[in-house]
Amino acid sequence: FLHIGSLGQWNVWIPRDISAMTNSCVVIPCTFMYPSGILTNRGTHGIWYFGQPYPQLFPPVVIKTRTEIVHESYKGRTKLIGDLQQRNCTLLISNIGTEHSGRYYFRADLGGANIYTYPDFSELKVLDQPNIDIPEKIVADENLKLTCYAPDNCPETRPEIQWMHTDYLPETEYTAGYVEESNTAVLSSTLIFTPRPIHNGQLLGCRVYYPNTTLVYERLISLDVKYAPRSVWVNGSMEVMEGSSVTLNCEVDSNPPPRISWLFGDQELLWDTASNASLSLEDLTPSQEGFYTCVGDNGYGVMNTSMYLAVLYPPSEPVVNGSLTILEGSSISLQCSTQGNPAPTLTWLKDGELVGTITAEEVSVLELLELTPQGDGQYRCLAENEHGRASSSLNITVEYAPVLLDESKCTVVREGVQCVCMATGNPEPVIEFYLPDKNITINDTDGRYNYYTHTDGHTSTGMIKLREKGERLGNGAVNVHCSISNMYGSESFHLELQQEKKYMMAVIVGTIGGVAVIAFIIAAVRYVGHNNKKENGNPGQDLVSKLENPALYYSTVKKDKQCLRKKVLKTELLGSKFNSILEESTGEDGDYQPVGSMADLERQELNYAALQFLGGRSRDGGASGRGDDGSDYTEIKAK
Repeated sequence: FLHIGSLGQWNVWIPRDISAMTNSCVVIPCTFMYPSGILTNRGTHGIWYFGQPYPQLFPPVVIKTRTEIVHESYKGRTKLIGDLQQRNCTLLISNIGTEHSGRYYFRADLGGANIYTYPDFSELKVLDQPNIDIPEKIVADENLKLTCYAPDNCPETRPEIQWMHTDYLPETEYTAGYVEESNTAVLSSTLIFTPRPIHNGQLLGCRVYYPNTTLVYERLISLDVKYAPRSVWVNGSMEVMEGSSVTLNCEVDSNPPPRISWLFGDQELLWDTASNASLSLEDLTPSQEGFYTCVGDNGYGVMNTSMYLAVLYPPSEPVVNGSLTILEGSSISLQCSTQGNPAPTLTWLKDGELVGTITAEEVSVLELLELTPQGDGQYRCLAENEHGRASSSLNITVEYAPVLLDESKCTVVREGVQCVCMATGNPEPVIEFYLPDKNITINDTDGRYNYYTHTDGHTSTGMIKLREKGERLGNGAVNVHCSISNMYGSESFHLELQQEKKYMMAVIVGTIGGVAVIAFIIAAVRYVGHNNKKENGNPGQDLVSKLENPALYYSTVKKDKQCLRKKVLKTELLGSKFNSILEESTGEDGDYQPVGSMADLERQELNYAALQFLGGRSRDGGASGRGDDGSDYTEIKAK
């Protein structure tokens, strides 16, 4: 309830909640206050609103003392039974219906601008049946109290309460109650008994009636007697082989039927609201081994039973350390754990070779002390039992300072001197060259000296070429330093010049050999030409003897085509070999043209055996002379 504040303020006193039965009446007690300085010579009036306190929102008017204008739903139903002059604003509503449920606000009208709507309200609840207070849980074998309520806020008549359908209940008790507070009242009747499971679903009723009237209100309820699951049955524990199937059954005795859940650990695999549930497991794997629990829960109690399902299986994938990167000289421990049924043996292998000892426990520890770069590699843990095997691997990377390899040196090549520096380390070494005589550092940012670098695994290779004479010392030696470095250290080495004498000897021998080959080929060509002259009757000499200063001599010597074919083939072979040698010795394509094919010769009726130009004089008007560049020329005419 709301209470008035200090005197001299706008305040109202009304009950916050009030109730009544339909078709009956209700009285809402009300007392209001206003500032003492306000004069009420023009009279004191009041208005009751429904739903809203503000006139500008046009709420329904319940009653208004200045006029008889009220909302349609309240016509003939309302009366202000309080004396406003005495600051009593009590309201009577008769023959009420459920549509009249809601909030009611009082507005004082003292004349002029002295009009005030109190923000406090009274909320009316109109009931068409009595309320029965039912506990959340009606549990078998526990004491139960049911209370029926009826509002008593109508001064015209008082209600009475009666329980129905109680004959079958054992040892019932009844207590009556009456609660009156701030001019509002509620009548109650409490039924006390101990329900049994057989009472579940039984009907009980409460009747409220007003004597000497036809107003009767009833409410029936069905007893919902709950009892927790009393038993949960499941299969006994069992062993099955991996890959097989099994069905787990569960039955629960409870009312109402429970929610049955099959759990594997904390994971719910299946649930159903029923008195029994079956869980089918197919193609079992090792991960499905463990406790399976059937839980029955009907909201009023929980019961569960577990069974163990053992799966015989090969070892599971071993759990090992993650791959590691360590510094040379460090020591580490590698752990391997697995599960299998029966228990497996554990073996450590490095790059396929046995290390450590074989253990028959679920955990194996491999100690690696003061690791060297040779300890770098893959380590595998192998787990085995009678049903199979499984393994897991990890990589160990050993990092160490760079080490110079024996292949590092300077050698003489055709272009000059080539210096190679090779080093191994982890991380891969960075290679730089230093020429102390020129105070030059050569690395991958320097494009001079044909700098080249290559990395293969943990081995780095760097190479430069020295071509200028000034890059070498006067006695033919070189002064080149190689620097190798990574995050764990750096070193610098002087590169020795090797294999210089062998290379010079190879150059000399190669040159002599090339000259000898060329001389041999030239002699062979001359020999073939000499033989051709003999077979053709030495036409060159005959031509010289006959002509003193001819401009052109035509020779139409015809030979046997078979003989000519052999000679041309021999000449082609020698000419091809000679051209290839000249190309190798000069490094460029020569001006030598190959002899035409035999097919071209066979198509010609006239074969030219030889053309020789002896002098450049003109004859019989033929054109001859010397060109601008000093070369002789002769005009050739066909006849």
